[in-house]
This record gives sequence, C-alpha cells and structure tokens, in this order.
Amino acid sequence: MSWDRLADLELANERVTLRRVGVADTDAFARIVYEPEIWRYFVQRIETPTDLHAFMETAIRDTLTGIRIVFAVIDNAHGGIVGSTAYGNLAAADRRLEIGWSWLHSGARRTGVNRAAKLALLDHAFGALGCERVEFKTDVLNTGARAGLAGIGAVEDGVLRSFNFMPGGRRRDVVYYSILREEWPAVRKERFGTAAGADS
Repeated sequence: MSWDRLADLELANERVTLRRVGVADTDAFARIVYEPEIWRYFVQRIETPTDLHAFMETAIRDTLTGIRIVFAVIDNAHGGIVGSTAYGNLAAADRRLEIGWSWLHSGARRTGVNRAAKLALLDHAFGALGCERVEFKTDVLNTGARAGLAGIGAVEDGVLRSFNFMPGGRRRDVVYYSILREEWPAVRKERFGTAAGADS
C-alpha cells in the first residue's frame, strides 16, 4: 500500500477493523457521537445533527483528497462502529505522519479497542509506509490521553504554547509525542506484547 493510495486503506487485527468513513456510516455515528465528554479537548465539537453532517463531510473530503485519512473504528466483537481515528499531517517525503483525531464512545473506552487501533495504525505506518517518525499531539490538560500515549511507549517531545483556539476562546497548549522507527520493535514487544512483524 503506497502513500498515494491511503484512501483505499483498511486495517484489521483480532480486535478492531479500521476503514475509511463513508456517508452510510452517518446513522451509526449518530447513535454514539453526542456525548459531551468525547469533545472536551477537541477543537471541533459534535453536539447537533448539523455538526455531525459537517464532521462527515469534512472526513470524507479530507480522505478523498489525501489531507487526512479518517477511519471508522469497528469493534470486531460485535461489528459496530465505536469511534473514529485518523492519519494526518502526511509527509511522505519525510516518512512522517500523525495519528490523531481519535475518539471512542463511552462504552468502548478502557476495553482495549483504542490500544488495538493504535497498534494497527502503527504497524502499517512503520511497515507498509516505511515511516521514520509517527507523532501524536494532545491538549496539555488532557491527562487521560497523555497517560494513554505514554502507555503505548510514545516519547514526550515537548509543548507548543498557545497552539490554537478552543471553543469558548481558550488558547490551548499542545504536547507532542512520537515513536521512531528504531524504537518501534522494542516498543511493540514491551507495550503490545508481540514483536514487530508478528501477526496481531
């Protein structure tokens, strides 16, 4: 799978399947997306059907144009959509991308779904795409996300102050994390329990 065909990408392991968001997913997202806690640290919030329509439209357009690749996260245990995640800030020439824009509804949190999704994305990034660096960013106030990133072996790179506006006008500081190609085999074995290249 090359960088210019990422819009066709589907990833799967034992726990989750990730495939690009489509119009047909709107009803499934509508059943899970209106939880205020999901959007506490997001720049975009989905509070109304109009917000959901805008989210879907942007996700589909970004994926088809290659700005971001926005995935529906499907829990293989029941085959339902439980959230979304994305590849973004795609820099093929530098073999670098960001994993982010990730959210799950409350019933899917702390179940292993997020960890499995990150594993699928990281395996593909370091394997098929040959990435040298995979990065993540989050609001410095988002202690849950920061603990989760540390838990999968991402290294804190530093804080970018006054990075962007949040709903309500707050200027947020963001903290960047990363995993490098040379770190991935050990990180995968230590944090995910299997060696790089093994079946997941």
